[in-house]
Amino acid sequence: MPHPAVPARRTLLKALAATPAAAALASAAAPAAAAEARAGSATPAAPTAPGIVKPLPAEHFTVRGTNAEARFDAFADTGFLTPADRFFVRNHTSTPVLDARDWRLTLWGDGLHGRDPVHFTYGQLRDLPSVTRTALVECAGNARSLYTTQQGQAVSGTAWTLGAVGAARWRGVRLAEVLRRAGLARDAVDLLPRGLDDPYVSGGTDYGRVRRPLPVAKALDDVILAYEMNGEPLPYDHGHPVRLIVPKWVGIASIKWLGDIEVSTRPLTSPWSTDWYRLLGEAHPPGGSAPITRQTLKSGLQLPFGATLESGRVHRLTGRAWSAYAPVRAVDVSTDGGASWRPARLHDGPRRGAWVRWSLPWRPERPGPATLLTRTTDAAGNTQPDRAVHNTQGYLFDAVVRHPVIVT
Repeated sequence: MPHPAVPARRTLLKALAATPAAAALASAAAPAAAAEARAGSATPAAPTAPGIVKPLPAEHFTVRGTNAEARFDAFADTGFLTPADRFFVRNHTSTPVLDARDWRLTLWGDGLHGRDPVHFTYGQLRDLPSVTRTALVECAGNARSLYTTQQGQAVSGTAWTLGAVGAARWRGVRLAEVLRRAGLARDAVDLLPRGLDDPYVSGGTDYGRVRRPLPVAKALDDVILAYEMNGEPLPYDHGHPVRLIVPKWVGIASIKWLGDIEVSTRPLTSPWSTDWYRLLGEAHPPGGSAPITRQTLKSGLQLPFGATLESGRVHRLTGRAWSAYAPVRAVDVSTDGGASWRPARLHDGPRRGAWVRWSLPWRPERPGPATLLTRTTDAAGNTQPDRAVHNTQGYLFDAVVRHPVIVT
């Protein structure tokens, strides 16, 4: 019996907008009682930023519009994993409060054998074979402000320092498994995962819900549909009930509050691959680069900028280093503005897609200003450069960070 005709793309998009999951969308400022009933947990504290549900104490976060940057120096008292209550928040609009009981994931498009939409409920997803992966999520613009403060170059976008990154243990289902069960066609080339947060409106233009193409090859490699973070159900601000985790790629690829995935036999686009998340500027091709995918490498000190350190005593400098290309092999530290370097001690075994903690003792002898530098080298031979290649939207900053301190 022939399959029914594939519904028109626009008609199907309208139908998806009316699904129970979409109907369950609520403002992040929803009454605490409603949030408690849906989450089955204690009443959350009042949000301290527009559209973010969890508390954002100043000792752990810097609020940046609809986003919350984790204070990198505050990671010093955390372990290898970033606790959910310390994890940065990147929102285009506001955090939706969704009920997992009403949620379902819809896969649709001409890249499926049957070409009819296929649905998975939350319970069905959790019944599938699960995997657990430790992976970083890092915003493409992490350290963006350093283009200006360190290199004197103007950029647009949220002025992150180093805290738009976190490591967590994610549990979920391999996207490859879900695609197989949905009937992935041999000639499918692209997916378009889309979130259930409110449409993003900027400058009077409605860009729709956050969505970004994902090649089938990457989807079949290491991507998971995550429903747990550090052994607990995903918090609202981090994608409850289900999100994508796309290891080693820029954070925008790890769509939160996943609602549907278009599967296509032709390349797909969205404003998040055409208007943003491409490299623009004099150092890049006319019209911009291809959409960025893989993150880069970084390192940083778990110390406030401008921190005061006493001379004549030993201080234990600590930090973290990571690379999306290969496991970290070495971290070198300079305490004299780059004139000389010493190897730091690594406290974690090298692993792909994760960071390592490091430390180095330093005894400053002379009072006055000093500049500390840290430099990551990974197993593939990539090393942080002195300067990052500029792009107008401030993505993928990878230069050695110049960290000022005052010795008293």
